[in-house]
Amino acid sequence: MDVRHISKPDRHLKGEIQLAGSKSISNRALIIQALCVEDFEIKRLANAKDTETLQALLKSKEELLDVGAAGTTFRFLTAYLASRPGTQILTGSERMKQRPVGVLVEALRSLGAQIEYVEAEGYPPLRIDYQAGFGEDAHLRIPASTSSQYITALLLLGPTLPQGITLELEGKIVSRPYIEMTLGLMKHFGVSHTWEGNIIRVEHQAYQANAFTVEADWSAASYYYSLAALSDSCDLQLNGLFADSFQGDSALQHMYTSFGVQTVFNETGLRLTKEAGTAPPALFEYDFIACPDIAQTLAVTCAGLGTQGLFTGLETLRIKETDRIAALKNELAKVNSFFTPLPARFSKNSQKEYFMLEGKAAWTAPPTFATYEDHRMAMAFAPLALYAPVAIAEPEVVVKSYPDFWKDLGSLGFEY
Repeated sequence: MDVRHISKPDRHLKGEIQLAGSKSISNRALIIQALCVEDFEIKRLANAKDTETLQALLKSKEELLDVGAAGTTFRFLTAYLASRPGTQILTGSERMKQRPVGVLVEALRSLGAQIEYVEAEGYPPLRIDYQAGFGEDAHLRIPASTSSQYITALLLLGPTLPQGITLELEGKIVSRPYIEMTLGLMKHFGVSHTWEGNIIRVEHQAYQANAFTVEADWSAASYYYSLAALSDSCDLQLNGLFADSFQGDSALQHMYTSFGVQTVFNETGLRLTKEAGTAPPALFEYDFIACPDIAQTLAVTCAGLGTQGLFTGLETLRIKETDRIAALKNELAKVNSFFTPLPARFSKNSQKEYFMLEGKAAWTAPPTFATYEDHRMAMAFAPLALYAPVAIAEPEVVVKSYPDFWKDLGSLGFEY
């Protein structure tokens, strides 16, 4: 097993990081590019493995398409391939074969798609055959609590269908900012929509070629916010982020003010500062329903500072690259912090599941944090090295979304 030992001789941060393009935005832009009649340039495309995989598979002429561990790529391609001539087998890693895709498949079948499960019902791999008449009837009802990636996959395809698409979202909407990101990008490429109540309507229309620059990844920025909060003092420049962002994870800038971290935007991105002597809050409470990808980062921040955390909106974390709730519980326990579920506490009728984080992280011998084939586990736990040496198992898992993470961490004085 590959293990990376990380340490830093002090707890002061100063430097400049050029963040790569957002994987979420890049993957959406690539699908739009593939659906657009005319080509256009995408600047600052993410260098994440998931994005490189999607780009390669969109150009592939092979019948068997393997996405590896790229969940977004799998879901976007499922919808895209349903509208393409020919037959493809879409598969992935063993973990990918455990991630449900039934809601999306049923939605596409109701549009007339011919999709079969190759192995287990409801899970990858899939056999996708083009079916004449696909999309003639395009009014869909879909659970609003399902993955926003399913909804995005359908919306991106929507304007190319003969009747456009109408999505009726049933129940409470999960990860709304990701849906808004999708619709915002579609608007950039000339596609209009209406969203009234829980109904999104996209008429049949053509994408318009339009040069596009990908914003840097706010999810990647979260690890520097965590470092800033855990530091004794911080002055970091993060380049490539926009004040007016499509990304729900941009909520970071507001969350971390509780921890004494200040954000000031400038011409190239933003500057993060924290003054020496800033006391951490006793309690941090947040509903992550709109930005679940940064829950791990905040959990580790709270553990490092000894801040009690009350988290909700984590419904989708169990079906990510790993069961992230179980992974957090296991790894935080190694440093005497505890992540436990609580019964609904504010309403007898509440369907929310609450998690309490308690205990300030402490250790003597360097803990080795398992990563569970999950890039975010590696990057969320690395900031604890500000306190004392830690080890990260299978560190190269970060290539999924942020290949330069370790190099960039090294530029701030971390040793490994």
